[in-house]
Amino acid sequence: MASAQNFSEGYTFLKAVRDADGNKVTSIVNEPGQRIINTTDPNTGDGALHIVTRRSDAAYLQFLLAKGADPNIRNHAGETPALIAVQTAFVRGLELLSAANANFNLADRSGQTPLILAVQMKTVPVPVRLKMIDILMKGGADPNQTDNIAGLSARDYAARETRSPALLEAIEKGPDKGDDTKVYGPQF
Repeated sequence: MASAQNFSEGYTFLKAVRDADGNKVTSIVNEPGQRIINTTDPNTGDGALHIVTRRSDAAYLQFLLAKGADPNIRNHAGETPALIAVQTAFVRGLELLSAANANFNLADRSGQTPLILAVQMKTVPVPVRLKMIDILMKGGADPNQTDNIAGLSARDYAARETRSPALLEAIEKGPDKGDDTKVYGPQF
């Protein structure tokens, strides 16, 4: 019986998220002892973060992350919110996920990482792709991690992208490290 009740609560929560019913979502996540924030759709595996990221909803994404939603949650296809943010060119979403310490090296079932996808998104303007690459690299994305399909990395795909050499340049340059102040003593 408890299982059916939990499914019902999970369904209600995800429906409220899909419907952008702010009052309902807030009342559910603010219930004492709630653990529903990372519930997933049994058919797709999508959680609340997948849903709001897919619709590029920064306000909901920020709210759910602040309430403890897992930024690395995966659906049945292995997609994380970061992969979906890249698919939809949701730059603000990537920034929020980075601030929540999302792991940008988690790949989907085909081994595609957010960085590989950002390089390959030819329908997205290059300046947007460069911004996504910068966020991902600053967030720890590995440009040498390979996919399962061609065995190529983001660096390899960028090298093949002869029409947009800026992509490879951005990967080769790496993220802007900020100031080079030397720290003396133990480093952690």
